[in-house]
Amino acid sequence: MGSGSAAYAGPIADLRGASRLAIEATTGVTGLVEAMHGTIAGLGRRSERTRGITGFVYRCIDGVTGLVGNGLDAALAPLHRLTVAQPSSAGREALVAALNGVVGDHLTVTGNPLAISMSLRHDGETLELTNTALLAALPGVTERVLIQVHGLCMNDLQWARGGRDHGAAIARKLGYTRLHLRYNSGLGVARNGREFAGLLEALVRAWPVRMSELAVVAHSMGGLIARSAHCHATAAGHAWPARLRKLIFLGTPHHGAPLERAGHGLDLLLGLSPYTLPFTRLGRIRSAGITDLRHGSLLDQDWEGSDRHGRVPPVRRNPVPLPEGVACYAVAAVRAQRADTLASRLVGDGLVSVDSALGVHANARYALRFPPSHQWLACGTGHLDLVSNARVFERVARWLAASGAYGVGPR
Repeated sequence: MGSGSAAYAGPIADLRGASRLAIEATTGVTGLVEAMHGTIAGLGRRSERTRGITGFVYRCIDGVTGLVGNGLDAALAPLHRLTVAQPSSAGREALVAALNGVVGDHLTVTGNPLAISMSLRHDGETLELTNTALLAALPGVTERVLIQVHGLCMNDLQWARGGRDHGAAIARKLGYTRLHLRYNSGLGVARNGREFAGLLEALVRAWPVRMSELAVVAHSMGGLIARSAHCHATAAGHAWPARLRKLIFLGTPHHGAPLERAGHGLDLLLGLSPYTLPFTRLGRIRSAGITDLRHGSLLDQDWEGSDRHGRVPPVRRNPVPLPEGVACYAVAAVRAQRADTLASRLVGDGLVSVDSALGVHANARYALRFPPSHQWLACGTGHLDLVSNARVFERVARWLAASGAYGVGPR
C-alpha cells in the first residue's frame, strides 16, 4: 500500500465492536445506578441489588438491553464475515489504539473486533514472519534490525508526527532495517512482554539474511514491555537476546507513573464510604496495562494473589535488572526549560518523573544502574513529544552509532 495505513476488517466490524461496547456501557451504568439506589434506600448499608418493584424495573432494563445487544450483534455478524479488508486511516488507528489502552483487556476477553492483535509491521503493513514473505516486504533488507515500540494508547504510525519521522532517517543513515511493534496496550505488561519475546524469536528464525544486530527504541510503556520480553526470553532460552545489542528507553516509567498511583488512591478513597463505593466501579474499568504503570510491574508474579485495584504495596514488585551484555540507555524529560528544581524533576515530562525514567530508586534492589554517559535529560519536552523531538533523536542516533563494550548490567 505504501500509504502508512493498515488493513482492517471494515466499517461493519467497527460498528459491531462499538455496539458491543455501547451495550456493555449501558448495562454497567444501570448497575452503578442500582447500587447507589440500594445504598441510599438502605440508609448507608451496602446493597448491590434492589428488591421488589424497583428491582424488577432494573432487571427489565438489563433484560431489554441484553436482547437489543444480542440482536444487533447477530444481525451484524453475517455482514462482518462478508466484508473485505481495506485500508485504515491514521485517525481510526489512533482512536482504536487509545480505546485499547483504556479497555483493551476487556476487548480481548469479550472477543470484540476492535481488540488489537500484536504484530511486527513495516511502513504500517503487518509482516508475515516467513523468509519468503519478509524478502518480498523488505527490499534491501540488512543485517541490522531496529524495532520501535510505542507506548500506552498509541500505535506504530505515531512515531511520525508533523511530517517528521526521525527513526526512518536514522535507520537509513546507519544501515538498519526498521520495524515497528503494534500491540494492545491495555493488556498486562507481562502478557505483552511474553508475546513480544515470541515474535522476536520467530523474526530471528525467519530473517532473510544473517541478523548481526538487534536494537530496540521504546517509548513509555514500550520500554517496560521490552524489558519484560527480555526476561521471558531468557527464561525460555530464546536465541534473540544474544543478538540484542542496544536498548534505548524514552520516558519509560521504570518505577511507575504518578498519575496511575493517584487514580488508584482515588479508588481507595471512594471505597471508604458506602455512598461513594459504587463509583469505584468506574475506576476498575482501567485496563491491566494501566494498572501495571502504578509501580512499573513487568512479571505475572507481581500480581499473584492480589487484586490489581486493591491495596498492593510496591514491595510486591519483583526487581528486574537491566539485561546483562546489552548497552542500555535512558532519556528522561522535563516540561520546564530547567531541570535544577525538585518540582521540575518530580513533574518530569508531565506523566513520568525524571527518577522513574532514569531508573533511580531509593531501594538498591530496584535501582537500574544506567551509566552516566547512557543517560540524557531533555528540557522543555513533554511525554508525547519524545517520539518526535529532533534533539532526542540526535541523541538516539549518537547512541545507536556508538561501538564498544555492551556490559552495562547491574554493578
